[in-house]
Amino acid sequence: MASSSNSNNRQKIRKMEKPPSRKQNNRNPLLRYAGLAFQMMATLGLAVFAGYKLDQKMGWRFPVFLIIFSLLGLAILLWQIIKDTRRQ
Repeated sequence: MASSSNSNNRQKIRKMEKPPSRKQNNRNPLLRYAGLAFQMMATLGLAVFAGYKLDQKMGWRFPVFLIIFSLLGLAILLWQIIKDTRRQ
């Protein structure tokens, strides 16, 4: 008796759950790419700032960390763009 009431409860819960709407899957591409652009600016800006400050702290004349962090940030951004645009 207990198992039949459990299965009835599960069926009721499933009926109450909303199916995923299509609008969530088809987000506005403008918003999607605007968010991606903001993420790119923030990541690259943070990488350049961190490299600049680390170079200042080390006292080196040549901006080693600025270059390394910038290139690392660009690599991460490229990976993120590829990952985000492959998803649909």
